[in-house]
Amino acid sequence: MSTDILFGDEHVRRYRETGGEEGYEWQGTTCLLLTTVGRKTGEPRTLPLIFQDDDGRAVVVASRGGAPQHPAWYLNLRANPEVELQIKADDFSAIARDAGGEERERLWKVMTSVWPAYDDYQAKTDRQIPVVVIERQS
Repeated sequence: MSTDILFGDEHVRRYRETGGEEGYEWQGTTCLLLTTVGRKTGEPRTLPLIFQDDDGRAVVVASRGGAPQHPAWYLNLRANPEVELQIKADDFSAIARDAGGEERERLWKVMTSVWPAYDDYQAKTDRQIPVVVIERQS
């Protein structure tokens, strides 16, 4: 199976099994694995997300393809910003926060440069799509 067609649970499984050798590079960009705690279930939820590094911080976009509602993972991290990240074989605890103001504008441009569809997603929805900064905990 080409890593370009990995999706969902299979993407997570292959990424974990290979330490990111499969699944880190995906459709011309890079992915990490984000694990949040379900705000209703208390259970861990892991999914692959497109990301970019910004001075040692991971940046992701809560687009949900331009749907009117935020993705569940984003609602989970708003309820509990303590998350787990895996970037390649590096697995670590982190804290997530929304980017705002000029930081958001700058990071939005970074993210749309690697995944131009984010601009299309924003055009499809009235909500401002969040840009999330995730920093390693010391």
